[in-house]
Amino acid sequence: MSLPPLVEPAAELSVDEVRRYSRHLIIPDVGMSGQKRLKNAKVLVIGAGGLGSPALLYLAAAGVGTLGIAEFDEVDESNLQRQIIHGQSDVGRPKAESARDSIAETNPLVNVVVHNERLDNDNVLEIFAQYDLIVDGTDNFATRYMVNDAAYFLRKPYVWGSIYRFDGQASVFWPTVNDITGDDESTAPCYRCLYPEPPPPGMVPSCAEGGVLGVLCASIGSIQVNEAIKLLTGIGDPLVGKLMIYDALEMEYRKLKVRKDPNCALCGTNPSVTELIDYDNFCGAISDDAAVAASDSTISVKQLNEMLAEREAGERDFVLIDVREPNEFEINRIPGSVLIPKGEFLNGNAIGQLPTDKAIVLHCKSGVRSAECLAVVKGAGFADAVHVGGGVVAWVNQIDPSQPSY
Repeated sequence: MSLPPLVEPAAELSVDEVRRYSRHLIIPDVGMSGQKRLKNAKVLVIGAGGLGSPALLYLAAAGVGTLGIAEFDEVDESNLQRQIIHGQSDVGRPKAESARDSIAETNPLVNVVVHNERLDNDNVLEIFAQYDLIVDGTDNFATRYMVNDAAYFLRKPYVWGSIYRFDGQASVFWPTVNDITGDDESTAPCYRCLYPEPPPPGMVPSCAEGGVLGVLCASIGSIQVNEAIKLLTGIGDPLVGKLMIYDALEMEYRKLKVRKDPNCALCGTNPSVTELIDYDNFCGAISDDAAVAASDSTISVKQLNEMLAEREAGERDFVLIDVREPNEFEINRIPGSVLIPKGEFLNGNAIGQLPTDKAIVLHCKSGVRSAECLAVVKGAGFADAVHVGGGVVAWVNQIDPSQPSY
């Protein structure tokens, strides 16, 4: 079902704009009117990372008049495999500023607004209010739920995307679409209709833990831009009420219907979420059991380094267990560690491999997975077990910078 255009057209296009966008202008569905709407549009892209990179470049190339960039992170070398808006010379720079400069090179006619800050409950509504459409390129559940709720409260549509390894998803969430369709009641869902609750902490690995195929970002990011253009200009059939699923390995696209949940906590008949909430607490970085287990059983990498020296000298004995995946273990490792992946702890197989006459020290990449494993180990009776806060990332940064990071 096509929808009315989200924005009114600008008064005119300059001669330079007509030249630049000529391949749009000769498409009957877009034409002069559609391109004027793009010129008059204000779009906020959240994140200048894997999804935000292609989204920003293609929105700029398409002629969206005002592009906002909400990003607080800095460019890291590990970003360059997929975040194509940044280059080698941008390493260490704020991503928002790097993205702004790349956009200026792609299309100097676009007005770029930089929001070099973390989106939170104190600023999200104020920032969103400045834009017609939100493109969500975030990579964590807490921010996704906040984006969904803020967009709903402001009655704004947003284009959502998600990527992991070889799989991607995209949709358009706009439960207040009846504002422009004139229907008495909207049947369009929000993100909470699709995912009422976040997954249990530690259950779904992030891209930093599980990886992502670089080109997958371009596939999903370009789909998000396609949906944004359709909404802004009023052409085609947007992904409102539909979920697009892409499997890069099988080269398979599927489209599923997503229905509005009448019991949705946000957009349902009797909502329980009527204002922004504590999203970090709602999603949880780690489970309650892991938080309790780690509260008094966390050591630093400097303490571990001292312990390893003492073990080398025969002054103490313990087993150091890396709970990452085998492919991560090949990238870098803390010397003297043995690999038992997190899944082996969750299914119980690892417990029988643990020595009963030595102390247990667990670590992972950042400390999240090892905290979850620590809860399992302590629950099995290894009361003196500890885990390493910051994991291999902290080890490389503070102890052995000769090793690569990822």
